[in-house]
Amino acid sequence: MAIDPDAEIDHEGPVTPYRQLAEILKARIARGDWAEGRPIASETRLVQEYGLARSTVRRAIAALAEDGVVWTVQGRGTYVGQPPVEG
Repeated sequence: MAIDPDAEIDHEGPVTPYRQLAEILKARIARGDWAEGRPIASETRLVQEYGLARSTVRRAIAALAEDGVVWTVQGRGTYVGQPPVEG
């Protein structure tokens, strides 16, 4: 599903808000808002920006992590791409 990176969350639509946010974040990454290996906006910032509950934002980030789009370091943030290989 192609989505406008500047889209707003449609709370009345057929797609759940967390999935909408995941797709918006994916589109923002594709647009270059956040580069490979760099952090995306914090959960707090995304909660404020999109008017969603923290649990919804976390679920969207978890969905992106499952898809291999981002990875998270507890207490440090969520980063674009795959985690670095420890060696």
